[in-house]
This record gives sequence, structure tokens and C-alpha cells, in this order.
Amino acid sequence: MADRLNGTRILILETREEAQFSKLLAEQGADVVQCPMFTIHDAPDPAPVEAWIRRAIDRPFDDLVLMTGEGLRRIMKLARASGLDQALVAAIAKSRKFTRGPKPGKALREISLEAQQTTEKPTTEGVIEMLGKLDLNGRRLGLQLYPDKDHSALTGALSAQGAEVDTVLPYVYDSKAADANIVAAIDEMAEGRIDSIALTNLGQVRRLIDAAKAHGSEVKLRAGLERTLIASVGPAVSGELAAHGLRTDVSPADEAYFMRPLISAMASALAERKAGAK
Repeated sequence: MADRLNGTRILILETREEAQFSKLLAEQGADVVQCPMFTIHDAPDPAPVEAWIRRAIDRPFDDLVLMTGEGLRRIMKLARASGLDQALVAAIAKSRKFTRGPKPGKALREISLEAQQTTEKPTTEGVIEMLGKLDLNGRRLGLQLYPDKDHSALTGALSAQGAEVDTVLPYVYDSKAADANIVAAIDEMAEGRIDSIALTNLGQVRRLIDAAKAHGSEVKLRAGLERTLIASVGPAVSGELAAHGLRTDVSPADEAYFMRPLISAMASALAERKAGAK
């Protein structure tokens, strides 16, 4: 059903898959307002990442845990630049592969591999719960991390299970570059020019609030959100909203925590709002 979002302005904060999300919304007729929350850069010092790649090749991990799709793509980018990509894919194929949610699984499929298991919840807690059911004693475990997150609970839990954990952080965030975009988006919501804001990961909620506080716009942000339909992709995002005293207006049904079901839920909710306003 095309054109379900005709006449609506949708604010999206996605960065890693912003182009895809924007395209899907535009196909439904939405006027998409894009607000990157941060810029992603390769790790400033590639040496530790390349050393991790070489360890993975020389002695393939028993288990590999991927926290983000972006992380695997950045690792593969460096491996290709070093001429190690084919050897790395062959090494990863030998490991049991676990992913935090569907996005790392998609990145695995891009190199013709599949995850053995994916978390029911795309959160760190979900990873701890999933791996907590396994016997990791004495196993070498490669763990891809992501920036701006305290991973001590995860690494501690894995070590407590007897795993030998080898971590890699293949990229960093540059948040300051996007502050002006975020403040402008807050102004748009406060002035009633945004019909819905679509949130696809909990980091967006934290970033939005942190940027608002840093620029004295928190009151304006909360006022803007009061008049804007807040769409959440799933329970992790909704939980983060609730932690900051914010509501979720719409979320996909039946645990379908993906972009297309989120868009369908938004279209239905916005149509009801429009009908109610007549």
C-alpha cells in the first residue's frame, strides 16, 4: 500500500541505515526530515583492530559475538585494505556466531555467513541472557564492541563463565558534528512541523536528550515531543523513553522489530490521528 504517509513529515534519527529507512518512508509518500545523530569514523588507530583480525585468522575464535552490523562492516573494510578479507571470512566461518539483534546478522549475510543464534532482545542484556545458557568455559571468544557504551557487565559475565574474551572496537562516534542538526530538529518539533519521530535504537533517545541538555533545549524538546507522534521500533527503545519520562505512542505488533512493520504502525496511527482531527 503505497502513499499511506502522503502529507506527513517524519523525523528520522538513524545514521547507520538512514538511507534505507528514508527510502522506505519516501516510498509511502512521507516527507522525510533526516537528522544524523552522529558521524561514524573508523577507529583512529587501526593497529589494534588489525591485530585482532590477525589473531582471528591465525587462531579462529571458538565463538564470535557481534554487537552491531556497522562493527563487522568496519572490520571487513580494514581487512580488505590489508588483503586479509578472504582469510578473515574463512576464519569467521569456523566460529560459532552470535548477534545482538538482526542488524549484525544482515552484515554476516553480506559475507555469505549466518549467525548460529540471535538475541530475542537486541540489547546487551539480551546478549548476556543468550550466552548465559551456554558452556563457555575455556573457549576463546571474539567480541566486537561499539562506542559510547560501558561493556563491563558483558565482558564480566563472559569472563565469569570461563571464556577467554578478546575484544575489538572498530569505529568511533563524532557527536559534536551533528549537534546543530539535532537542535534544528528540536525546533521543528516544537513548532509543530513534524508529524512523527521514528526511533530505531535506544542510543538515539539518549543522544537526543543529551544534546538538548547541552544546548539548553530540553524544555523545548519535551514540548515538541508532546505534540509529535513518538514511534518506537521495539521494547529497548520504549524502555529508554520511559526511563526519561517519555511515552511511546506506537510500536510494531507481534515482536516485529524492523523498519517495515514500524512504518506500517506509524501509517495506521497517523491515519487515526488525521481522522480524529476532522
